[in-house]
Amino acid sequence: MNICFWGVRGSIGTALKNSEVELKIEEALRLGVKAGLREDSQVSAFMQELPWYVRQTAGGDTACVEITAGDERLIMDAGSGIRPLGLKLIQDSGGNPIKVAILLSHTHWDHICGIPFFVPGFNPRNTITVYGAHSNLEERLRDQQDSRFFPVPLPSTFKVVQLSGNDHFTVGDVEIETIPLKHPGDSFGYRLTHNGKTVVYATDSEYKDLSTEALKPFVDFFQSADLVIYDAQYTMVENVEKENWGHSNMFTGIDMAIEAGVKRMVFTHHDPVCDDKRLGDFFQKAEEYLRMYAPSGGPLIYLAYEGLGFTL
Repeated sequence: MNICFWGVRGSIGTALKNSEVELKIEEALRLGVKAGLREDSQVSAFMQELPWYVRQTAGGDTACVEITAGDERLIMDAGSGIRPLGLKLIQDSGGNPIKVAILLSHTHWDHICGIPFFVPGFNPRNTITVYGAHSNLEERLRDQQDSRFFPVPLPSTFKVVQLSGNDHFTVGDVEIETIPLKHPGDSFGYRLTHNGKTVVYATDSEYKDLSTEALKPFVDFFQSADLVIYDAQYTMVENVEKENWGHSNMFTGIDMAIEAGVKRMVFTHHDPVCDDKRLGDFFQKAEEYLRMYAPSGGPLIYLAYEGLGFTL
């Protein structure tokens, strides 16, 4: 399986501000002076040594992850990140029909707002199948493109498959299971298995009760996964301050990943108020926490950013 992140923000799209760009440039110049740069030939190597938050950005598009498994292409959520993904699919198709399955965790806007801008969906030669467990799923998607809110209706190219929330089904030769998550208005996680490799997509979930008994269904769902994509929008303190808002934190994710024997965990659904520096600081604390509680091993952990990719 190949996994690529196209949108990693939660709640609302978050463009990089001019002031943030200027701070990155200022910090890079300051570090360049400190490093004693004198020649153009030194710049490339110096760039690679810059802190992550100076050299890169997590990105501003909302939830969207592409998973390619054999002949199947599955798209986890349809936030604004699905717009550039759609353009890339057209570019790579060579004019041939495109076939994709979109698996929705839920229908909050940050997870479906890219559908009206998913260009492959407007070509009747393509096959776009949308899966989701919320009631009246097709009606919800059509309402988003009602003429009061958007000038173009949902095309007939989109075929909707209504799930129940505790499903076990297949897309091609990809086995898929679902699980209800803890989120206002409900959210659902997906466990995808193909050729002995497993990816879990579990965004928009809050774990208020941290007892072993309460976490067991989720730990079981994560069990031995090769990669878990996990909502860590908040810090531990914010999880208390924003109780019932439906999100989690990196530390709780690490605890469950250790218990479940997860191999890799990616933290995503970044809060729109967090700039790259703050995200980097949070992730550094998570790395320290992991070293403290799993000194002899534990999962590999990653901070999601647009363009991050894995091959399993």
